[in-house]
Amino acid sequence: MRHFPQRSTRFAGLVPAPRRLRRHHPNFEIKGMQGWKALEAEEGLSENGWRKEQQWALDMGLPGADSINDKSIPTFARGELPHFAGINTFLKAPYVENVRDVGKYDAAVLGIPFDSGTTYRPGTRFGPQGIRRISALYTPYNYELGVDLREQMTLCDAGDVFTIPANLEKSFDQISKGVSHVFSSGALPIMLGGDHSIGFPCVRGIAECTSKRIGIIHFDRHIDIQEKDLDERMHTTPWYWATNLPNVSPKNLVQLGIGGWQVPRYGVQEARKRGTNVLTIDDIEKIGLEKTAEIALELAWKDADAVYISFDVDSIDCGFVPGTGWPEPGGFLPREALKILGLVAAEGLCGLEVVEVSPPYDTSDITALFGLRVVVEALGSMVAHGKLGSHKHIIDKPVSY
Repeated sequence: MRHFPQRSTRFAGLVPAPRRLRRHHPNFEIKGMQGWKALEAEEGLSENGWRKEQQWALDMGLPGADSINDKSIPTFARGELPHFAGINTFLKAPYVENVRDVGKYDAAVLGIPFDSGTTYRPGTRFGPQGIRRISALYTPYNYELGVDLREQMTLCDAGDVFTIPANLEKSFDQISKGVSHVFSSGALPIMLGGDHSIGFPCVRGIAECTSKRIGIIHFDRHIDIQEKDLDERMHTTPWYWATNLPNVSPKNLVQLGIGGWQVPRYGVQEARKRGTNVLTIDDIEKIGLEKTAEIALELAWKDADAVYISFDVDSIDCGFVPGTGWPEPGGFLPREALKILGLVAAEGLCGLEVVEVSPPYDTSDITALFGLRVVVEALGSMVAHGKLGSHKHIIDKPVSY
């Protein structure tokens, strides 16, 4: 496993303000706050990855015109800049044309453009495109965490799984095969959905590559654990089938944010029968974000060897995420969900899915932007705590194609 600097979230309150800044900064009283320490943390980050990318851009895109003063600017757009140009892979990471090369990277993004499991309004098949498009807006550096993904990890975009419209089971088989291939390679699989029916085949793809036990932390407004919906394994059913897998126990399924007027009683009955762990928004408000993360980690990791995160964007109050298939008022505020996500991801993940981003219903790309933020928040937390790659020890039954 690669080791990363133990910076960011652990430096708060530990590093005194430098003497020179205490003398000259007019507001030196803020020296104990995160903003001050984030300023200091950036100084310790490498710039080698950025310089390498700039040189690559010049080599691949030709040096810029003679009138361009900044000699790092190429003629043809390559890499991160400018944000409005170029080919939109996720965060403009390298596109891996041959998917057999994903094992050369710490993490691999794969799109799952599938919405045949939708029971109300479709459109999530365009979710991967929407997330990739808005990801061009972002840099790989996070100020508060003191993390630069370009400097501290390697990331690739493996493209999309070839799903079969209107055929759930064939699409599920395609998804499981794609996820198991990425997981077996050692790269951390990051799935961009797609409706929530993909939760089952994504977890199945990982579970078949290991004999170890997997826990699940599930952010959602909907319980998604009934056996069938409209006689099929739709987006309301993934955890029924995932927790039927021999190494995925319902006792290790933690569901955060469930509630409102769209939780089918069939699912509630099944959750009660299987003994899953459900916290409502009201529960989370009462106990606090840190305690919620503590409980989620304790339950998901109990007798488990790895944890998977499923993040449904409709767990967020629909005022912030209009572009989703089944919006529901009263969910998380974005910063609440991101805080919990960062805390639970800090212990390491074996996979991450972001589902139910539906660009046809989105406004100004804000739902796709939140889906993007979920991914980088989880990656940043794992890098900050040295946990990226911690899933590799459970790969004891790798597949090979």
